[in-house]
Amino acid sequence: MTSPPIRALALDLEGTLIADATSRVPRPGLARFLRSVRQRFPRIVTFTSVSEERFRDVANQLVAEAKAPPWLAHLEHLKPQGTKDLSLIPGVHWQEALLVDDCEAYVHPGQASQWIEIRQFAYPYPADDLELERILRDLRVRSPL
Repeated sequence: MTSPPIRALALDLEGTLIADATSRVPRPGLARFLRSVRQRFPRIVTFTSVSEERFRDVANQLVAEAKAPPWLAHLEHLKPQGTKDLSLIPGVHWQEALLVDDCEAYVHPGQASQWIEIRQFAYPYPADDLELERILRDLRVRSPL
């Protein structure tokens, strides 16, 4: 039996796209990564414990600094209920979604097959971090156009 097509990509914020919501340091290659996933996935959501208000503030700053495309500030925002249960994405079966996250503890039980682990981005914020490039390669395999 083949896997259903991937219809949604859930992205963690802290440690994945940026270091954290306080420092707001973007991971190297963030804008390129976001443009690439936008072309590949019909739906992108943020799945983060950061409040929606704080997420919007961070996203607007990244957009203003040309570190992210404008649509980032308007992404659908989901807040985990303990774990990041992909079935909480409205209209999408959990097997039709992928989660990019740096923290295994947030992966919902039974959904590890949909998790794409990314190394945590944190101080000292390495400029040579290539994790988003690695994740793009993985996404191209997991969800071919």
